[in-house]
Amino acid sequence: MSEEGSARERALAATGDELAVLLHHASADVLLALLDNPAMEETQLCLLLERKNLPSEILEEVARRKPLLKSYRVKRALAFHPRTPRLISLRLLRDLYLMDLVQVAIVPGVSAELKRNAEDQLLARLPQLPLGQKITLARRGPARVAGALLAEGHEQVVSIVLDNPYMTEAQILRALSREKPPTSMIPAIVHHHKWSITYNVRLALVRHPSAPLATILSYLPELTVSDLRELAAPGMLPESLRQYLQAEVQRRMRASQKAASENAPAKEPPASNRE
Repeated sequence: MSEEGSARERALAATGDELAVLLHHASADVLLALLDNPAMEETQLCLLLERKNLPSEILEEVARRKPLLKSYRVKRALAFHPRTPRLISLRLLRDLYLMDLVQVAIVPGVSAELKRNAEDQLLARLPQLPLGQKITLARRGPARVAGALLAEGHEQVVSIVLDNPYMTEAQILRALSREKPPTSMIPAIVHHHKWSITYNVRLALVRHPSAPLATILSYLPELTVSDLRELAAPGMLPESLRQYLQAEVQRRMRASQKAASENAPAKEPPASNRE
């Protein structure tokens, strides 16, 4: 019998330390035999699934065996393995716990498709989640989930989700594009240490009908003249607000003309005056 054949026979009946050693065997046949070993328990199987170089056929075989997938640890290890076939990983996502889905969505090395699917799963569960879990997601959830929580506007969640490290400007702007946002959202953004000083967010707040007038007026001096002119175009904003924008454009023009005249070189006197 060959050395590999002997190792396969041992794998079918090994226990204890011998079984632990065989978990690291290079042969796929030996590893497949381990799956048929009655002494192979959840702990040993999870150790096997931690091998990043595990042949895909082993992962496929584990996924085929429904009794093995009754263990959540095994299911999770299989879902997170970088060599698990795409369709198997997508199927397993449906059974993952909330924070494991978050991990799939944010850890490096996971395919974009798998991340997107994990986010979709989180978004689908969002309406049924209790407040405590929403607060947890607000702290560490991926950008799309953070944006959805912001749009929901729960007072206890909004102040937390704006500090989420995965929150993006695009998600803030998407939430501000809603005509009737939750009452707690705009004040929270206006007073936030990061988003309140982001140019495009300020621009979106100026456009928003629910933004406080005092806030809008405080932003006008920092907007570009081209943006002010665009906002002051008929139909863009209420007439009362357009007057403030037009006044700011005029103020800028006068200041620019004054600066230009002060910096212009002095004209030389005519030649006759110099003699």
